[in-house]
Amino acid sequence: MKLSNRVLNRTLLARQHLLERCTLTTPQMCDHLIGLQAQDVPPPFVGLWSRVADFDPATVSDALEDRSLVRITLMRGTIHLVTPADALRIAPHIQPELEKAPFRKGFNFGAMVGLDPDEVRAHGEAVLGDEPMSAADIRARAAELYPDRDAGAVLQTWLYQLPVLQTPPRGRWKDNSRPVWSRVEPWLGAPLDPSYPLSELLLRYLGAFGPASTMDMQAWSRLTGIKKAVDQLGDRVRTYTDDRGRTLYDVAGAELADPDRPAPARLLGWYDNAVLSHQDRSRIVPEGNSARLRTSTTLVSSILLDGYLAGLYKIFPKGGAARLRISPARPWTRAECAEVEAEAHALLAFLEPDLEPVVELLEQSADLRP
Repeated sequence: MKLSNRVLNRTLLARQHLLERCTLTTPQMCDHLIGLQAQDVPPPFVGLWSRVADFDPATVSDALEDRSLVRITLMRGTIHLVTPADALRIAPHIQPELEKAPFRKGFNFGAMVGLDPDEVRAHGEAVLGDEPMSAADIRARAAELYPDRDAGAVLQTWLYQLPVLQTPPRGRWKDNSRPVWSRVEPWLGAPLDPSYPLSELLLRYLGAFGPASTMDMQAWSRLTGIKKAVDQLGDRVRTYTDDRGRTLYDVAGAELADPDRPAPARLLGWYDNAVLSHQDRSRIVPEGNSARLRTSTTLVSSILLDGYLAGLYKIFPKGGAARLRISPARPWTRAECAEVEAEAHALLAFLEPDLEPVVELLEQSADLRP
């Protein structure tokens, strides 16, 4: 069965809870989406606000404090907000590739080349121990142990080599503190679980991002052995083809969305996984818009109209006002402008309730910087 691009679009949005806000709890949403992108502090809050009705940001802060959610380096080597169970069972899949990176010539201009990886790792384990430690303190110990190397590169190497996570206060609502790191197992009081099958992880990916190709799964996870793991699922998956004849896999029995279902305007957080988790992003990023998404200024976020990337926005808090500047990627109708402006005001009321909201709709493809 062939699936149109619009079926793929609406199915992705439905599974991402971007067609209508839902009543899942914050941990339930993190579990369903296999984590929320949290490379910076605000994005998971925006991602949850875009998906959950009456979202309370305190649910994230409280969960970080009681350790029912954690911020950890996982898919694509980036920080994700995940449940403890996912931290313990996904990290063993991710770690082998992360650990190789620091000793390649391209890593920090070869700063670690020539050192014994096992010895470096042992030093890192001893330095971090069982208690949380600030990046500054870790860097200081790196300088003592490796005076002839760049201490920042040694610090980064340890953060790649060891399964670590960021502890509070960073990551709480409105708290952009410098990172404090802990090894995963002491923080969660449980061992890593290397027995979790890659096939199960990919089945969950399909439930949140599918139907998808093996190349999509690889782009999302940066893992190898994808095709073998999918084959192990047997009749738990079914296959489709897309408009280009590529094979797409999906959870057997999973519903496909109505391609004619309306899709409301949505303002996503920067790096939202709905946009980044496919090798072929055409189901959500129209041809011609992807280059602009890659080359735009940092911390720029996506605007979805009719389910597709249709513009970018960025918020500039200054003085007593919060300016949300919008740059359309195509001509918008008057109704679309009104819909995006209404969503923008709602987002500002959530993110910056104490500042005067200012929404600025710029010319098509305009520079977002003031």
